[in-house]
Amino acid sequence: MWRLTPLHRLSFKSWQKRFYGIAGLEVKEGVETRQIEKLLIANRGEIACRVMRTAKKMGIQTVAVYSEVDRNQMHVEMADEAYCIGPAAPTLSYLKMDKIVDVAKSSGAQAIHPGYGFLSENAEFAELCSQENVIFVGPPSTAIRDMGIKSTSKKIMSAANVPIIEGYHGETQTNDHLLREAEKIGFPIMIKAVRGGGGKGMRIAMEKENFIEQLEAARREAKSSFGDDVMLIEKYVDRPRHVEVQVFGDHHGNAVYLFERDCSVQRRHQKVIEESPAPGISHETRVELGEAAVRAAKAVGYVGAGTVEFVMDPEQKFYFMEMNTRLQVEHPVTEMVTGTDLVEWQLKVAQGEPMPLEQKNITLRGHSFEARIYAEDPDNDFMPGAGPLHYLSGPVETDSIRVETGVRQGDEVTPDYDPMIAKLVVWGPDRAQALRKLQSNLINYTIVGLDTNVKFLYQLASNSHFASGDVHTGFIEQHFGELFPSKAATVSPQLACQAAFVHMITSSNNFNKEENQDLAGNTDPFSRCAGFMVNLSPTSETSLKIGDCDVTVQAIRIGTTSNGETIYSMSVSGDVDVGADEITLSGYARVDPETAATYVVTTVNDVTQRHKVVMFPEKVKGSSVEPDSFHLFPSHHSASVKVTLPLPSFLTRQAAAAGGNTAGQPIAPMTGKIEKVLVSPGDNVTRGQPLVVMIAMKMEHTIRAPRDGVVESVRYAEQESAEKDALLVKLKELDEPQ
Repeated sequence: MWRLTPLHRLSFKSWQKRFYGIAGLEVKEGVETRQIEKLLIANRGEIACRVMRTAKKMGIQTVAVYSEVDRNQMHVEMADEAYCIGPAAPTLSYLKMDKIVDVAKSSGAQAIHPGYGFLSENAEFAELCSQENVIFVGPPSTAIRDMGIKSTSKKIMSAANVPIIEGYHGETQTNDHLLREAEKIGFPIMIKAVRGGGGKGMRIAMEKENFIEQLEAARREAKSSFGDDVMLIEKYVDRPRHVEVQVFGDHHGNAVYLFERDCSVQRRHQKVIEESPAPGISHETRVELGEAAVRAAKAVGYVGAGTVEFVMDPEQKFYFMEMNTRLQVEHPVTEMVTGTDLVEWQLKVAQGEPMPLEQKNITLRGHSFEARIYAEDPDNDFMPGAGPLHYLSGPVETDSIRVETGVRQGDEVTPDYDPMIAKLVVWGPDRAQALRKLQSNLINYTIVGLDTNVKFLYQLASNSHFASGDVHTGFIEQHFGELFPSKAATVSPQLACQAAFVHMITSSNNFNKEENQDLAGNTDPFSRCAGFMVNLSPTSETSLKIGDCDVTVQAIRIGTTSNGETIYSMSVSGDVDVGADEITLSGYARVDPETAATYVVTTVNDVTQRHKVVMFPEKVKGSSVEPDSFHLFPSHHSASVKVTLPLPSFLTRQAAAAGGNTAGQPIAPMTGKIEKVLVSPGDNVTRGQPLVVMIAMKMEHTIRAPRDGVVESVRYAEQESAEKDALLVKLKELDEPQ
């Protein structure tokens, strides 16, 4: 067998030095190079799948780890081999450092990629990998530690001539002391955990009176997420922008920046839509940002992919906020505008190679957006959700459209982890074209089974202020009325008739004119029931709930078109706009042979439209009953609608008898764990008073009293799990007898 001799090694090193030297990159002697042939990904979901795709492209075998509830997840099936590492709770699975390193060694993996979240910014884990001779695909533990403690990082940045913002980063952590420091700085104040990121352990105190409440909430959340409740406080910048710079370093001392991303549009301090480059930033500011970020990286001997986050004021003055010592969720937008694969860069640098490009060869091309698609309810303060993905269909991927996901139709979003479903990433030659592509592809995202933010993302991407690039971290609050328009009290008669037609055609054996069969696949003409009656026009009456509007549609068959479609004359009553009393409609249904999706095409008063239809069957869960429904997804850039069929009266009576009526009672807004119970039976409470603190999707949520009353009973103890809509605390009127 041919082997690499010391002379060959010397020759290779010499060639490497000459090659990268010509490229303008420094190559140090003595840097160890190790080939990664098998890679363990210590993560789950879309980031695990993302890393695996690049690893497979590079010919590297992949190893997945998974918790018991993730046994059938996409990242497990994508990997060459997979190992169960414990129960659902992250502390018993994805955060078990020893177990993950043991799996790496027993599987023969030379390296571990931590993804983002979990152990990605854990200095102790990076040290453990080094001790066990396993490559940690990330920065050295010293850099993680220096940048992970925000008070330490501020001192290092100040010494490196990176602008920092005024604040208190001291060791005295009593509530009274922090309040005094906040008064010195001046309100409003940003309260942040010294460890971690992702918006967890972060609160804004607008005035002195609510500082302690916000401080204690941030402490609890930080302790739960990072195991550390030490806080720092800083002056809160008015109308700030969140602008971050992608940096990259290698073991040879090289460091570059790959331009900036704007992540200003946020909810609960977590990003919603990210873009690169940042809109409206001058070339001079762009260069200053990049050079400051490189100084930050070099100050801690950074290796691998990292992100230096800045807060920017309206005059484009920027201040260091923190450094994320890992690959960011939003890294694809940088890849799209620079033509790079940052995971490939990570793996090459982890092997000891210099980075692929020097600064002058990294160019900015076009514009890219990323929209994070979450299982959450934007109309309920973005409350995270959980449940099965009954139907899931995304845009077709191309060179300029990426869908980063770790779930498929039929999978379940669990309350144990982050509720992200996917990231939609688009590219265009300029911002306006990229934004149009984002809008059109959000319309093509079809998800049924649980609440999502897709409709909100479309509203946001279509907002004129967003289109102009006037973004800041308070954007959603400032434009709340535009982004969350009041729910319509009525629907159009045309939509009501289209919904009634869909119900008629999908609940009977109506004929599919294109496939010569009905929706069930029957070709027998005697299986069709068209409601024919001698000498009478067939009529039907359909009652539906469209959104929150109740409508009744009467339909009379009056003929057929030249194509064989039945023509109906329809009239609508109920919660409908004033308009046409009588509507003429014809249509048909067809099944797309490639996607198996059902489409209904209708012509209303000579206007033809197409809707994708997704049926959702009745669900009975405990004392609650969810009726049959279907969702209409239009192809003409209108919002999708949910259409619900009325429940039989015996089911509504049964649910009420079982205690299903929780009106005016505090219920769980999502599935989660009870972190803290703040009241006891017999307590008098007032409207808005905190009753229970829940943890779901790693976030803390306070459940407050919906009205004045007396606590009759507390239904859950601390650390118990409660499902969505479960009654948490039963209240009775103040004047009810004991």
